[in-house]
Amino acid sequence: MRTDTDTPWGSLPARAHLPVEALDARAPTGVPVLDVTIPVHNEERDLEPCVRRLHDHLARTFPYRFRITVADNASTDRTPAVAARLAASIPEVTAYRLEEKGRGRALRTVWSRSDSPVLAYMDVDLSTDLNALLPLVAPLISGHSDLAIGSRLARSSRVVRGPKREFISRAYNLILKSSLSARFSDAQCGFKAIRREVAERLLPMVEDTGWFFDTEMLVLAERAGLRIHEVPVDWVDDPDSRVRIVSTAVDDLKGVWRVGRALAVGALPLDRLARPFGDDPRDREIGGVPGGLARQLVGFCVVGALSTLFYLLLYSLFRTASGAQAANAAALLVSAVANTAANRRLTFGVRGRERAVRHQAQGLVVFGIGLALTSGSLAALDAASGNPAHGTELAVLISANLAATVLRFLLFRAWVFPDRRGCHEQPAVRRDPNTQERSAR
Repeated sequence: MRTDTDTPWGSLPARAHLPVEALDARAPTGVPVLDVTIPVHNEERDLEPCVRRLHDHLARTFPYRFRITVADNASTDRTPAVAARLAASIPEVTAYRLEEKGRGRALRTVWSRSDSPVLAYMDVDLSTDLNALLPLVAPLISGHSDLAIGSRLARSSRVVRGPKREFISRAYNLILKSSLSARFSDAQCGFKAIRREVAERLLPMVEDTGWFFDTEMLVLAERAGLRIHEVPVDWVDDPDSRVRIVSTAVDDLKGVWRVGRALAVGALPLDRLARPFGDDPRDREIGGVPGGLARQLVGFCVVGALSTLFYLLLYSLFRTASGAQAANAAALLVSAVANTAANRRLTFGVRGRERAVRHQAQGLVVFGIGLALTSGSLAALDAASGNPAHGTELAVLISANLAATVLRFLLFRAWVFPDRRGCHEQPAVRRDPNTQERSAR
């Protein structure tokens, strides 16, 4: 795989269609475009039929060079011998032996050593119809997407499995959506693909070595803003599946807690997965606009709306035990701390604990300005009406908060969380039609 010197850790390169020469299936030698990994443990009976069926399908239908890699997870039966025999008899098949179990460990190891630009994996039972393989990897070859997954829960998917597995699958995905805000529909379908340059950055951040590996990889990719393509699949349950449901479910829930906590405290360097401004052609249609402005405005508005609701709830709660000025100050202080933390992470994409204290201190200065505006509004209202109704107080506070919100965004963007690269340092981006490489105009 490429080293850090080939691709700077600051951001991923812009997505691009794989070079034509890499896709030439007529070339006698060269790097396979696709490397399909099959992780196995004690699968001496099913391995050979699976590999031969997959090889036959790819040889008949896949228009590019390919490789099938059998990743043996410390099998104790004849699986290593079967894998070696297949590798010796089929040129496109290789075998890799690991002395430790774990599907995630197998995928990380094989993918980290592969030289193919598109990496995929599927389960040895081939529950997923192989006709979905080309639609799975096509968006990665074209440069449209970063990862691709098969989904058994898409509306057009056709799935045959028992009610217990159906319930477990849907319940698990519901947990992911509610706890980790996942938007992909099926985390654990054993049918996924990823571009190699994305895997180089993403895999070192994935801790799990077992069944939760898929979920963790997808959650981190989604949180980093990478594009995940979903393919509806036809899927038939394997009645001889050896997945231990209870222990796997426990491990998955532990993984959800671990990943959720890491995301909450900003402990993951997801900025390493950022795409450069100009990756999308629409970015180049607007001159002089800093990258990320629209996204920041949307994020700030969402955080601001939630903060306002939180503030009003706190104000109403504090108002029952104190005067209007004290309730306003306390509610604004608590909500300001939460608002700064949320904007730091969600709106301006600042991760980790570096400068966190300074950011909160600067946020408190912004809070002081908001306090002056809202307190001044309350004082003016009290002077004008003497004893205003609670509803009137809330209406005045909402208006004052709207004004403070505009000022808060400007201060956050220009002072608290500035883009230190500067808009003037971002060169226009163009494509060199001969080399297909990014260059500065």
